[in-house]
Amino acid sequence: MIIEIIAKGHENISSKHNTTFEITKDKDMTVNGDCIIGVSSNKSMTDFSDEFKKKIATDNAVIKVELSTTNAHDEIIGYGNSKLTLNHPIDIVCRKSFYICSRTLMIKSNKASADLDRNLIIDLKNKEDLNIKIIVK
Repeated sequence: MIIEIIAKGHENISSKHNTTFEITKDKDMTVNGDCIIGVSSNKSMTDFSDEFKKKIATDNAVIKVELSTTNAHDEIIGYGNSKLTLNHPIDIVCRKSFYICSRTLMIKSNKASADLDRNLIIDLKNKEDLNIKIIVK
């Protein structure tokens, strides 16, 4: 199953966080949001179908997130968990850790915002669109 999301870049994107990355429906961000890589998202987890959420909220479901802009592409792999609620109306957070809250899409991610392709981050700082595919296997 695949969900496609479109978000926007923002001049304050720094992508320096070492354990998470976040996509938000919020339209603005401060320089303190060093995990945020996309704003003005057209979807949050409340927009996911129940069937899609059920597949994610399975212990050890494999989740791939593909990020792309005009000049760059990156892929992140993480895992689902039966404790995920997937019901935050604004934020989607991918975590390297095992921490779970309503904002968590996946845990045990192989990348955080600091690990992402720097060409992708340059595009996002220049306010380019961020195309996101979430694929659950």
